[in-house]
Amino acid sequence: MALPAGMRALEHRNFRLYFTGQAISILGSWIQQVALAWLVYRLTGSAALLGITAFCGLIPQLLVGPLAGAWIDKHDKRRWLIVVQSLMALQAFVLAGLCWTAWIGPPFIVAMALILGVLSSFDAPLRQSLIGSFVERRDDLPNALALNAMLFNAGRFVGPPIAGLLLGMTSEAFCFAINGFSFLALIAAVRLVRSQPPLRATGSVRQVFREGAQYAWRTWLIRMLIVTLIALNLTASAYAVLLPVFARDVFAGDATTLGWLWGAAGCGAFLSTIFLATRKSAPAVVSAVVAGVAISAVSLLVFSTETRLPLALCGMVGLGFGISVCNVGINMLLQSTAPERLRGRIVSFFTSARFGFDAVGGLLAGLVAAGLGAGRTLLLEGGALLIFVAFLLTRRQRLLADIAAVDPGRAGQ
Repeated sequence: MALPAGMRALEHRNFRLYFTGQAISILGSWIQQVALAWLVYRLTGSAALLGITAFCGLIPQLLVGPLAGAWIDKHDKRRWLIVVQSLMALQAFVLAGLCWTAWIGPPFIVAMALILGVLSSFDAPLRQSLIGSFVERRDDLPNALALNAMLFNAGRFVGPPIAGLLLGMTSEAFCFAINGFSFLALIAAVRLVRSQPPLRATGSVRQVFREGAQYAWRTWLIRMLIVTLIALNLTASAYAVLLPVFARDVFAGDATTLGWLWGAAGCGAFLSTIFLATRKSAPAVVSAVVAGVAISAVSLLVFSTETRLPLALCGMVGLGFGISVCNVGINMLLQSTAPERLRGRIVSFFTSARFGFDAVGGLLAGLVAAGLGAGRTLLLEGGALLIFVAFLLTRRQRLLADIAAVDPGRAGQ
């Protein structure tokens, strides 16, 4: 297949299969995420519970994720991805059943979010670390990662508005059931893939984990990129927890308004992955990451102070763009520069920082918003992120020098 340079990874049959199955699965996941947030706020009206639910859904990735990466590097990744995806489908169907029978309540919601978080601790590094085996040419890996992120953000753009419409026409239970069925597409795609399994690590889980942790800590480039992930997701990414509050209380809307807010952020994120897929050098990706953090801080400040929905949607587009450029760009740099035998562990450190500190930030945002209000909470977080931007700019030249020392064609194409 002759494809544009920005989509060259789709020339590989295995990646096309994965890409198709993942597209369907991600759409279902976003529909469930919006439906769950709306369910929590509809039942309780509590910003704090929104933060607690988001925290329980993500914190296992901080606590379990790094060890999951060591475990993954020792086992058959394709086989275990199918197992984990099947369990995630079961979780969605159970959630739909609880909601359908009206047994759902805060304790069940928190428990189901925690279960999904544990499963995601294995799912995210499994999927990410397998992408390298779905493309035959090493130089196409960064493009495959960018296209995978594009799928996620396209689902984030399309899924929330669809969820808002479905919630107005049906129920949360129906949305959860759709997500359960969506996992079957990725399971089928992975079963059809024909590729050599990635190399497995040897030794105990403790030894394998320690090897990966020492490599990440001693490599300044990786350490600095992970610190940037933590700073961004501890502050800017916490906006998602408070969106139901803004939708209902600030903009006097409903589930459809929530869908548009989430969709606007998804639009920005989708544009960011198109932008990253066309970057031709590793230094260009580094520069995009630094700019992404700055754009996130400014957009967060704009959104936190805006009471007019059209302008708030523009702020959400900028916020989605900045956060995604940073997260996806760092993932591209980490996976492209990490040794093959350490990839599962490096990916797990990425997902741990990305989602784990998103969980901590979401919990803090929900608790602070219960006292100060949603707008003031995001205003404080935007100010804190601006301070980190100033620090990051002092490290920009070393980041560029270190990434240039790695094979730039492999890291940036």
